[in-house]
Amino acid sequence: MAALTTTARPEAAAPVKAPRRTRPRYWRGAVLAVAGLYFITPLLSSFVFTVHVPNQGLTFEAYSGILSADGFTESLFLSLSLAAATIALALLLVVPALVAVRLGPPRLRAVVEIVCMMPLVVPPIALVTGIATVLRWGPEHFSRTPLYQTFLAVQNESFPVVLVLAYTVLALPFVHRSLDAGLRAVDVPTLVEAARNCGASRLQVIVSVILPNLRSSLAGASFLTLALVLGEYTVASLLGFRPFAVWIVSVSGAEARMSVAVSLLSLLITWALLLILSRAGTGPSASAAAGAVGATGAVGAVGATATPAATTPGPSATTPAAAPIPVPGKE
Repeated sequence: MAALTTTARPEAAAPVKAPRRTRPRYWRGAVLAVAGLYFITPLLSSFVFTVHVPNQGLTFEAYSGILSADGFTESLFLSLSLAAATIALALLLVVPALVAVRLGPPRLRAVVEIVCMMPLVVPPIALVTGIATVLRWGPEHFSRTPLYQTFLAVQNESFPVVLVLAYTVLALPFVHRSLDAGLRAVDVPTLVEAARNCGASRLQVIVSVILPNLRSSLAGASFLTLALVLGEYTVASLLGFRPFAVWIVSVSGAEARMSVAVSLLSLLITWALLLILSRAGTGPSASAAAGAVGATGAVGAVGATATPAATTPGPSATTPAAAPIPVPGKE
């Protein structure tokens, strides 16, 4: 039997397009230059104000006297400790809530988002007025109960817990937005189900699976909270406490150059902490390990569900199919 041969027709060669020339866009550089001048000019002006004294020339007394200034170290460490406690409390409240919302009914997402965004609607002055009213009203009505000592403990000047609670409320919108954006990029139900099939508890799921995948979001939320606490003035001032921002304003009346120098120093400290947090968020992430754990759990889950089905009696795939029975007259 002769073999049939077919000849393939050569396809028409596609026309080669000439490489497109990219025109230099000078407006980008112009926009960046204008933005740089907008941000750098006030900083340079502030620095010149701190080091140049009329009729004296160049001097760095404003910077050399910062560490020896009365109240500088105490106020700075107080603000940093308040920031650390606020970050821990905000993450402890928001992370489990958002994970539960991702695993629960979708209707709860709108409720949680509205609750977390409420501090943007309420002005800080109204918030601190309500807090001050409660702090004055509480000791008068609970003087004979154990709650009286609680009202006094939350107003301890060495570490005012009431400021941590107020700052946590103010930081909720920023923490929620940052973590919600990170959770949108993660398949939370699949990771949780895979980890649970591997025998992990709920706490292990959050700590070992969810948090490594939210490293950049956690770093962003932590930095926004840190910046908010270091620069917050209204709540602390009206409640009678003296963190770093209040100390800067109190010093500005007597030593204006030192207050500006401290403001520049606080800006540098914030930038340094931003670099540390950004490096922590973009460093060697454990998301790959968490993904491997999730994949292992998924494979285990599939194997666990497929094993009983394999033991179910049924026709084997290798069993030959029965030959059709010939019908007379229809061969």
